[in-house]
Amino acid sequence: MLSALITGVTGQDGSYLAELLVEHEVQVIGGVRDPRTAQLIPSLKNRIELVQWDMSNQKSIEDVLNANSVDEIYNFAAFSSGEGMFEHPIEMGKVNGLGVVYILEAIRKVNPLIRFCQASSSEMFGYTDESPQSEKTPFNPRTPYGAAKLYAHSMIHIYRERYGLFACSAILFNHESPRRGLNFVPRKVARAAAAIKLCYTTKLTLGTLDARRDWGFAGDYVRAMQLMLKHSRPDDYVVATGVTHSIRELCECAFGYLDLDYKDFVRIENNSYRAPESVQLVGDATKARTQLGWEPEVGFRKMVSMMVDADLQMLNKKLI
Repeated sequence: MLSALITGVTGQDGSYLAELLVEHEVQVIGGVRDPRTAQLIPSLKNRIELVQWDMSNQKSIEDVLNANSVDEIYNFAAFSSGEGMFEHPIEMGKVNGLGVVYILEAIRKVNPLIRFCQASSSEMFGYTDESPQSEKTPFNPRTPYGAAKLYAHSMIHIYRERYGLFACSAILFNHESPRRGLNFVPRKVARAAAAIKLCYTTKLTLGTLDARRDWGFAGDYVRAMQLMLKHSRPDDYVVATGVTHSIRELCECAFGYLDLDYKDFVRIENNSYRAPESVQLVGDATKARTQLGWEPEVGFRKMVSMMVDADLQMLNKKLI
């Protein structure tokens, strides 16, 4: 049986991938800080094994790989972006950058046949003059988060070329779901729409309605990563929908789904957002479509409605 280790298995991406792999009868090992306190989603309880995982300790990573027969590793462990891409730059560099090198070194030393996939980020493009962005677009990060991710991305290239590791980089554009944290705008909007519908609150404050993002569904994006490790050779792939939506459209969709007019509830606070990009960040996933046969299956409106439904259900439980 194929065995896969997933770091960050309790998060949005890690949990979706774990569900997908379990459905494909892959033995899943979840790397977490403390297996005794890790909170798995209900669908994964008693279906995957948890092991202690320390991104800052190379020896402990090697010990995990020596103690477990692992065929694949998917790395989602990272300081999250959200609204904090400039916070904790040193920790970001250690975890999002150097931590990936620890994994690559452990693979090289313990079992060079292990296939590795890194969750990279569109934040690596940063200040770009090219839109849409593809695998050939030059990187120019503008945040510590993007810079740390680019370091990891660069080291994947080096280990692939020098040591022949099967190491892939999934350049993920924004992807959301009901499992997304509340510090991310789409989930914040979905939760607010549900809370207002249930009379928990009366307004939502945002920094802007004009910013646009290429938003996809997290479940679709982790499926692309699985396909990368099934491919005949390692490579890097942009994973995106190729379509942008504004925060205004996001609000219209979320509130409209509940027969509410977002204009009655959304307030703008202009000092709480970063300056807009001069060139739109939108991904060109042609390579993933042609080489991997990957296509996103959940559209923008469906994704937003899923998030609103989940928050309605969650908040309704508090009313009972």
